[in-house]
This record gives sequence, structure tokens and C-alpha cells, in this order.
Amino acid sequence: MAFFSNLFTKKKNSTSVRSLTQLDFLEVDMHNHLLPGIDDGSTSVQQSLGFIKELNSLGFKKFICTPHIMDGVHPNTKFTIGQAHHALSEGLKKAGSDIEIFAAAEHMIDDGLHMLVQNNDLSLMPGGYVLIEMSYLSESKALFQTILNIQKLGYKPILAHPERYNYYHTNFGIYKQIKDAGCLLQLNLLSLSRYYGVDVKAIAMTLVKSGMYDFVGTDLHHEKHLQSLKNVVEKYPVREMLKSCNILNHTLMDHINTENGQHIIAG
Repeated sequence: MAFFSNLFTKKKNSTSVRSLTQLDFLEVDMHNHLLPGIDDGSTSVQQSLGFIKELNSLGFKKFICTPHIMDGVHPNTKFTIGQAHHALSEGLKKAGSDIEIFAAAEHMIDDGLHMLVQNNDLSLMPGGYVLIEMSYLSESKALFQTILNIQKLGYKPILAHPERYNYYHTNFGIYKQIKDAGCLLQLNLLSLSRYYGVDVKAIAMTLVKSGMYDFVGTDLHHEKHLQSLKNVVEKYPVREMLKSCNILNHTLMDHINTENGQHIIAG
């Protein structure tokens, strides 16, 4: 119990002042794997609490947790996500933290997503956003139809980390086509560094300079991600770098407040 009671106690540290405020303009981390024990992210409530404390110190005030829904790999449902959300929410209460977390999902474009769309059973973010992703190995031929089908339900698709799809790196025009189709784009903060490789950083910076990104997320899974995020915050003027983009993270706060803090996919 001492862990929970002491976790969110303010402590002096050597982190620079810039680090403590660098990401506060974003307000909401809208892509992460903080829900414990249901995908390849956090493995326990205790680990999630540690991650949230550290991310909060970097400026994030609220968290929309987005575990994978992926056929045959992470077969999550609203029920499993709701259970993990409840467990982490209770852990935050025990720790004496008033930080709010919400839950949605990162939907892989696969046959399972097709069924979720057909049944109007998507795991939504506040504001009716739907986070989608593709395989890193091969382009999904269903991308544009999926975007359209989500829109027909009245929701707004967001493509997660487009800079990480290597098969698009030689066809920059595809990003404009995706945007023109009405799909928003989300940047992984680590892509501003060489964490995923030089090519990913190069595409990310080109998309940034072109003003193509709409949202930013940590996509945090584990301790290595956390330490690398701290390094990015220390080394890069993130807010200045993203001035060319109309980043919408802060608008999620309005949607959260409008929904009175109710979890949109509460199990």
C-alpha cells in the first residue's frame, strides 16, 4: 500500500524546467498502452501508475488509453478494455491521484474491425474519434473503404503513426490522399527522434513541415519508450517543431468535459 500512497507525492528531481512543461500544450495523451495486462503494453496496475506519474510530469493532464484490438493477437473487446480501465482507475484512487483516464482502442484494420464497423461496436474516443492502424509489413487494401465506413457511422477516423509505414515512404502523395479522404493523422512523439530509425524520422519531419498532423500521442508501451520520451523532451523543442501543424489534442479536453467525464465505452 505504501507504493500507492506515495506514488503521486511531489518529489524534487533533476529534470529541467523545460521538461516539466514541454508537453503541457498537448494536455491529453490520446494514444498509449497504459491499460494493464491486455496487450503488449503495461503489464500491471503498478507499472501503469508509474508511467502515468512520469507522463504527467512531462505535461500530460489526461490520458485516453488505446489498447490494441487485433485479430488473433490482442482480441480485446469493450468488456476486457472496461475491466482493465476499472482496475487502473481504482489504482489511481488508491494512490490519491485525481488524474482522469479514459479508454478507447487502437483498431487494426483486419476482418475483426470490419465486423466491429458492421455492428457499430467500435471503441470510441471522446468526440467520436476512432483510432486505426495497419500492419507494418504490408499496406491494407481496405484502408480507404474502412475510412469511408467509419465516416458513414458518423465517426472520425485517425490513422495512427503514418510515418511508421515504411511502404509509404517512397509515395509521399499517399498521405495527402488519406487526408483528402477525411482521415486525420497522429504522430508518435518518438518519431521526432531516431528511435524508429532515420527513415521514419525523415518522413515524420516532412509531414510536420507540411502541416499534415492533427494529433500527437506517446504510443507508450514500456520503460524503454518512457526513457526515450524523456530524451526527446530534453533534446527537442517539441512545441516549436509542431507549430506548422494544427494539433487538436487540447480539443479532446472539451469533448471530455462535455461528456462529463463518463467513459464512452464503459463496460
